[in-house]
Amino acid sequence: MIDDVPIRAASTIILVRDATTDPAVLMGQRGKGAVFMPKKFVFPGGAVDEADEGDDLAEPLDARTRELLALQPVGAEVSPEALARAAIRELAEETGLAFERPSALRFFLRAITPPGRPRRFDARFFLAPVEAVSGGAEADFRDSDELSLLHWVMLRDLLDLDIANVTAMVLERLAEHLPSLETPERVPLVRNDRIEDRVVWLA
Repeated sequence: MIDDVPIRAASTIILVRDATTDPAVLMGQRGKGAVFMPKKFVFPGGAVDEADEGDDLAEPLDARTRELLALQPVGAEVSPEALARAAIRELAEETGLAFERPSALRFFLRAITPPGRPRRFDARFFLAPVEAVSGGAEADFRDSDELSLLHWVMLRDLLDLDIANVTAMVLERLAEHLPSLETPERVPLVRNDRIEDRVVWLA
């Protein structure tokens, strides 16, 4: 049966603290009534809105990040700036944190929600240091209607959380990639719509 659930472009920020010593990432729990990933711990993020296709960012994106975001092997075309703007907006809406340095965003991974889900997303995951938000590591964040129990999660403590398979995959790759917060040499696109060639490499 053909899955007729539309796939929406989405963006997520993996905000990292203490990348070189005892790395931690900012995560929160989705509500039990959420249509997508209820009760799962996730990174701040969400769908790209029409308003995200707007004016220039406060500063240009990193050149390699922009180049890789512009590759469109599958899915609807969406500009790199819109993807970055959506990630920054969602971070503010869900945590209250103001991301001040778009040039610090690094494209890390792209994944498409598998068929059979009530909502499907073509999500781009960005890496960023906490120093890129206003206030840095001392910045105060707050729970929102979409994310509660926001806190810094040490990578060594992630087994204690209820996370989705895609989140576990992202975190596994992150653990291998740290302490670097740069874009990997090859960025994986996880298709999830076929058994063979499930992962396509963007380079």
